[in-house]
Amino acid sequence: MGAGASTSSEPNVPPEQREAESVAASTGALPLLEKSFSKLADPETNTIPFQNLQRLFIFAREGGGNYASTVPDSFPVLLDHLGSSIVDQFFIPEKDGINWIQFVKGYNKCCARVSSSISLNTLIRFFIAVARKANLVLNLEFESEEDDCKINGYLLPSHVLLVLYICWVMSWDSRNLKHCQGKRNLSLPDLNHLVLSAVTWCVKIEGGLNVWDCEISSLEVQLPAGKFVTWVTSTVPCLPDCLRHYFHARLQMAVTAGDDLASSNSSVGDISSTTASDYILTHGRAWAISITQRSTVNDEISRAFISSESGMDGSLLYRSSVHGRGINRFWSRVEGYKGPVLILVSATVADAHEGNSTSRKWVLGALTDQGLENKDTFYGNSGCLYSLSPVFNVFQPTGKEKNFVYCHLHSTGRVYESRPKPVGIAFGGSLGNERVFIDEDFAKVTVRHHAIDKTYQSGSLFPDQGFLPTEAKISEVEVWGLGGKAAKEVQSSYKKREELFTEQRRKVDLKTFANWEDSPEKMMMDMMSDPNAVRREDR
Repeated sequence: MGAGASTSSEPNVPPEQREAESVAASTGALPLLEKSFSKLADPETNTIPFQNLQRLFIFAREGGGNYASTVPDSFPVLLDHLGSSIVDQFFIPEKDGINWIQFVKGYNKCCARVSSSISLNTLIRFFIAVARKANLVLNLEFESEEDDCKINGYLLPSHVLLVLYICWVMSWDSRNLKHCQGKRNLSLPDLNHLVLSAVTWCVKIEGGLNVWDCEISSLEVQLPAGKFVTWVTSTVPCLPDCLRHYFHARLQMAVTAGDDLASSNSSVGDISSTTASDYILTHGRAWAISITQRSTVNDEISRAFISSESGMDGSLLYRSSVHGRGINRFWSRVEGYKGPVLILVSATVADAHEGNSTSRKWVLGALTDQGLENKDTFYGNSGCLYSLSPVFNVFQPTGKEKNFVYCHLHSTGRVYESRPKPVGIAFGGSLGNERVFIDEDFAKVTVRHHAIDKTYQSGSLFPDQGFLPTEAKISEVEVWGLGGKAAKEVQSSYKKREELFTEQRRKVDLKTFANWEDSPEKMMMDMMSDPNAVRREDR
């Protein structure tokens, strides 16, 4: 660290510096700031030259890159101004450059622990700054310079898409920066389900909106800024974290990079749209889930789906088209997995408004934090329901009931039940009146109105859901394990133990059958000789 970057533990430290360092220390970032300042600063002036910071935060893009037709024309231009906008937004340079106090203050302005409203305001201010540099006209304005002030104006759906794309890029970059040096090709996922979520939340469109066939770029509705803020806070509250993660990852790169910072900063070549995935859990849907709440689950989703595609297959526990349909096949794949799991269902239902001539496809999901158990009652401590397509929504726990998950297989013993419990998988509601119920053959899913469910928040799990139960034909079921390596290892150990027990039981049964008195042949002969004799019902 340069001589100008004395810390608050030293005597005669100005109060301004002591306060800034205290805020940075509360995030655990002070050692990183000290190392990165030492790497970036000019040893003679003990300040960071303005150009050094711009090189650090720039999102390098090759001018000759190819762009998919679905990528908005303004988006590559916005990326060109990403780095310079961060520097302009968070750092105030002196004549010689940025000194230690300004450097720490700039970090705090972006990454310090603040309320969710201030954090979101910071992201929107940043987007406005990038848009101005790219000559993109926005109708957004803050009432004052205060961190927590109100924002006026509106966004168009195309602007919401740009905000989401920029946040995706920052998430993607912070995950891949240390792994990828040199040229990288950027794929933009389909985020229409998130844009439509914002649109349906913020605006009531006269005559309704056909969310199954909707072109975002041509949708000319105005989303009031205040309602957009509420939508982010309620649906994707972790969206502002993308900016903080980008900022933090770039500082870490400054510490680990060689002497030539510019050469260590990889560039982006082609910008394309992500090709259609065979999986229900596409990159766009996975990222949407990852920004709904802060947890290790979301870190695991990001690791598997945003860092690289290679991590995806390792997280897949079950897929009906690959492993076979039905709850027994499903159970053979998920049994013993003790980590969080994400269950997804893709289904189609006839459109009643079209005289059953067309079918509508939608996707819903459920996240549970403790794996699955074979029980004849509801269980669980936490979880979420998701509407994933065509419109994204999250339904958090209400805290009123704990009927999070129900997973019940046929009883293995020959026990008579006067009122057998339903066989299948369910989420929310109560037995016989579940909010979501997947039948034992994985042939159909039944979705009921939220009024019968006190476990999850209210709302429609698919567009135009009515009050009556809806039965839909299941196209695919997927289960993703989100407990990381540890949960996978625990499941492997469990399966090995089960295989060992099964082998031991098989050997015991063979020994038993070797005795004529206990053999099936002896029993058959006894029954034939005296069919009225009282016998054991169950062996």
